[in-house]
Amino acid sequence: MDFCNLRTEEILSIVEPIKQNCLDGSNEDSYEKHTLNFTERMKRIVTPYELKRQLSSEPRIYFRERQFIALFRRVDAIAVVWKQSISSCDDELINQAIFKEEEGKILIDHCMIC
Repeated sequence: MDFCNLRTEEILSIVEPIKQNCLDGSNEDSYEKHTLNFTERMKRIVTPYELKRQLSSEPRIYFRERQFIALFRRVDAIAVVWKQSISSCDDELINQAIFKEEEGKILIDHCMIC
């Protein structure tokens, strides 16, 4: 697959379920689900301990709906930005992720919500 050259709609149809699974994994305290579609580089950064630490804030924050904002094409990756809502406040957060194709699989190589 030539991931980076697909149409925007095709890319979103691939990355939206991947990102949703990642967020569902956070909401469910499931390391396996959260990191299912991570590159090995990301898995070295987001260890079970690190995810547990990130999810231990009080009050507990849950990811709610998100809205697609933009897609950025790179030579070997796609960056996607969403507007993200969370359970603890009405602030609008930025949710961004970089997706890469590795061995025929689309994986998250970077993500951040702030």
